[in-house]
Amino acid sequence: MQRVLPSPAQPITVAEACAADRPAHATGRPWVALCMVASVDGSTALDGASAGLSSDVDREMLLTLRTLADVIIVGAGTLRAEDYGVPKKPGQRIGVISRSGTVDPSSRLFTSGAGFLILPEDAPPTSIESVRAGIGELDLAAALLQLPGAPLFVQAEGGPSINGVLAAADLIDELNLTTSPQFVGGDGKRITADMPAMGQPYDLVQLCESDGFLFSRYVRRREG
Repeated sequence: MQRVLPSPAQPITVAEACAADRPAHATGRPWVALCMVASVDGSTALDGASAGLSSDVDREMLLTLRTLADVIIVGAGTLRAEDYGVPKKPGQRIGVISRSGTVDPSSRLFTSGAGFLILPEDAPPTSIESVRAGIGELDLAAALLQLPGAPLFVQAEGGPSINGVLAAADLIDELNLTTSPQFVGGDGKRITADMPAMGQPYDLVQLCESDGFLFSRYVRRREG
């Protein structure tokens, strides 16, 4: 792949493109990076899944970022649509965000012990290991402080509704966005959904290109 920004432009490896300083916050909250792929017209899915928007380099980017993350968080809908299994990184955990806890407890993700649920406090009881925060609606800010293993770097992988909750709570420190060079049309969702209008500035810190795909890294601009 070719790095375009920062200059000078030069070939780099995917591992080099993914390397970055990701410090935890003084509050103890882990650094949260959102990783998504979208078409040039903004859709995050083709035929109901992200695979049709991806490429070999994009998949390598995702897998490389996963090796750097301590914990992955993902919505229950995305878990089912993308068929998540046991993570390849030893000891890595996957937190599945749900309002109700309606997941298949017999799936390998949960029977392996790698998976756990992130739920509101008043969600129905479940036999699956759970982190609970918030009454009625999930309090993701509080949940992030309770994640098992006290992770320093959490990678969020959607879907759009979960991304919207994270963004609305100003919890996204980094966005790794792959822009797929195709129009999709249809009614595919944007990167975020169901969030109020707001302005949150991000700085473009890296831009790479490979076979027409753009790989952008944005970091949340915070005062002080």
